[in-house]
Amino acid sequence: MNKQVVLITGGTRGIGLGIAQALAAKGFSLAVNGMRPAEEVAEVLTDLRSFGVDVIYCRGNIAEKKQRDEILQQVIRHYGCLNILVNNAGIAPKVRADLLETSEESFEELLRINLQGPYFLSQQAAKLMIESKKKDPEFNACIITVSSISSRYASINRGEYCITKAGLSMMTKLFAVRLAEYDIPVYEIQPGIIATDMTAKVKERYDQLFANGLALQQRWGQPEDIGKAAAALAIGDIPYATGQVLIVDGGLSVERL
Repeated sequence: MNKQVVLITGGTRGIGLGIAQALAAKGFSLAVNGMRPAEEVAEVLTDLRSFGVDVIYCRGNIAEKKQRDEILQQVIRHYGCLNILVNNAGIAPKVRADLLETSEESFEELLRINLQGPYFLSQQAAKLMIESKKKDPEFNACIITVSSISSRYASINRGEYCITKAGLSMMTKLFAVRLAEYDIPVYEIQPGIIATDMTAKVKERYDQLFANGLALQQRWGQPEDIGKAAAALAIGDIPYATGQVLIVDGGLSVERL
């Protein structure tokens, strides 16, 4: 896999880092995107390189077209191609406001970062993958989008977050249909409650919910749980499932009586 290149947005912390570590362990060359200055992620990049793979850092905000362009240009300049895009970057609302109090500013910010950015980054990446496929039909390519069980479960104190994640679910279906003729599979991973800095503020609440049977597996999900799922998709272990959703939630969404 050391000749295959993966771009992971939001790949320096949380779920994105878990995915980066899993793919580095499989030998993929990494282009890791994030918003922090390079010096603040130097240790993370060093740790990823300890797997013996090439790693570059592509700083930029995927909500901004110019920065999306620069991210992809950096990948192509360094590696010459892009095999796999992992849409992972996203934010939670700054304030968990009741649905009746959600501000337009918060809605617009989440829409641009969580949905508009991945949509148009996928569009650009897909065009690069199609070009590579036309030159070499054996070229391996796929798009993986990390959404959330919040795409299906209503949380009325962060409605804008749920809406963006639901949009990512439809985005996966749309790109799966459009890219099928090029044999480029498109997948969605729906994490459950994962222990990251995003969920740290609600740790006590979810600790209690897990203790009361929230999920069948009574523990927090970990970034490496999502990383293993992404790796299986990236290396082609689940090849006949384009457009489908891989739910990694410890059984939280299993309907029970």
